[in-house]
Amino acid sequence: MTFLRLYLRAVALVGPDRGLAFGLAFAGVVLALLGFAEPILFGRVVDALTHDRPAMSLVALWAGLGFVGIAAGIFVSLHADRLAHRRRLEVMKSFFEHVVQLPASFHSDEQSGRLIAVMLRGTDHLFSLLLSVFREHLTAMVMLVVLIPVSLWMNWRMGLLLIALMVVYGGLSALVVRKTRFGQERAEAYHSELSGRVVDVIGNVSVVQSFTRLQEEARALQQIMGNLISAQFPVLNWWALASVLTRAAATVTIISLFALGASLHAKGEISVGEIVAFVGFAGMLIGRLDQLTQFLSTLVFEAAGMRQFFDVLDQTTTLVEKPNAPALQVAGGRVVFDRVTFRYPRSTSGVFEVSFVAEPGETVAIVGPTGSGKSTALALLQRARDPEAGAITVDGQDLRDVTLDSIRRSIGVVFQDPGLFDRSIAENLRIGKPDATDDEIRRAARLAEADGFIEGKQGGYDTRAGERGRGLSGGERQRLAIARAILKNAPILILDEATSALDNETELKIKRALEQLAKDRTTFVIAHRLSTVRSADQILYMEAGRILERGRFDDLVAMGGCFAALVAAGELEDEEADAPASPA
Repeated sequence: MTFLRLYLRAVALVGPDRGLAFGLAFAGVVLALLGFAEPILFGRVVDALTHDRPAMSLVALWAGLGFVGIAAGIFVSLHADRLAHRRRLEVMKSFFEHVVQLPASFHSDEQSGRLIAVMLRGTDHLFSLLLSVFREHLTAMVMLVVLIPVSLWMNWRMGLLLIALMVVYGGLSALVVRKTRFGQERAEAYHSELSGRVVDVIGNVSVVQSFTRLQEEARALQQIMGNLISAQFPVLNWWALASVLTRAAATVTIISLFALGASLHAKGEISVGEIVAFVGFAGMLIGRLDQLTQFLSTLVFEAAGMRQFFDVLDQTTTLVEKPNAPALQVAGGRVVFDRVTFRYPRSTSGVFEVSFVAEPGETVAIVGPTGSGKSTALALLQRARDPEAGAITVDGQDLRDVTLDSIRRSIGVVFQDPGLFDRSIAENLRIGKPDATDDEIRRAARLAEADGFIEGKQGGYDTRAGERGRGLSGGERQRLAIARAILKNAPILILDEATSALDNETELKIKRALEQLAKDRTTFVIAHRLSTVRSADQILYMEAGRILERGRFDDLVAMGGCFAALVAAGELEDEEADAPASPA
């Protein structure tokens, strides 16, 4: 993406504020034209006073145009800030919504810290760009365009000096951009890597502390910083050199204007007032060229960050809803996998030719070794991804033909990782049902055996869970996840290792709650507990992405196959064997 295209795309983000943007652009043009009027009127006043002619009318005109310029300047200063702030926040919101909707394949390849850095740096660059465009750069560009014909009209020889100065500025800027563009892109990449590394370390601070990794991680961070400085310093050196050379060219031009003006005045070819006007033009030109050169350097520094920002916005999701897709209507909850195949990119793992039927109200347990495709199959049911072949239907409706929102509203999930937010316990539970009353929240917590530990905390339901629930124990986090699913009350339920963080006694306490939750719901369970598997209506044994065995517990054990070997080897835990004996 070239600088011009990047610049135009960023400016196009004014979106709904385009009316205000046009108003600011008009005010900028007015300011540019008024900028020319001042040195011209100043020169005319000098000539009038030199020749003893009346000058008050010129002074009055000058004052009137000055008040118009003040009004236009106030309008630009006030509303350019408001437009830039408003668009920055709106674009940040759009970026956030876009990223959250991108498929799991995108997030598996991206660091969350890098995405945060790209969003913040990109929107900050957009803010400074929009603000500077409407405050300064539009006016500067108009003045430069108008300056050439006006100066040549007044005195072509003096005008050529100003044009020569513009050529020097433009040539130096083009040279430095060419020399620094790729170096700044490398520097920006190191900025993103630095942010990603910091968030990665802070997010795993317990591991860093446990394995005494502080010094190693600090050295790795220092290495990235060294690479950043090595990439950034040459860029800074080039722009510093350009600044020195342009200032030298400006000084030479001012001296040349006075020298040429004095020579022409001696011949009677230019008046003192015209010399004054040209000096005013030169001062105005140098100021505007400095602004544009600074803007160009800023664009070079920020272009890589904005390019990363737009690269993320250009990412597309593979989960495309059909136009006017209806919502999923779940009457009974009959789920059918019909020869479903999905393979992960650049991998041989996935699921292959998976077919089964879960009747309404049934509990289907999926077991198998790690990497067998259990979680992948249930991710396809939630339409986190689309199968490459085959189809998944709910009550006869292909999931690809209905809206994503309706699919996910129809499925309650208790993940192995509870996925809690750094908010209050009540807020975390209300994710299952945003309009839930306090009584509904407490009922769900009681069913999940969570109300006891919640009430025992100093803040009760207002207690913050901490980032990813780190303020709670593993069992507490998982019980809140179960309560959240109870509150959602969806017709299809997925329990992905839902009780893995619970001790045997606690699991026995909430077993009835889970059974009550699963009642009259089509339920899918990934579990390593014998009691859960034993009570399932149907067990699917998966290996290498394929269903090798299916049936009820006793039938599969009697078959003496892979599932029976799993049970015999003790790889399915039997919490009942370890449970405390009940009192007589």
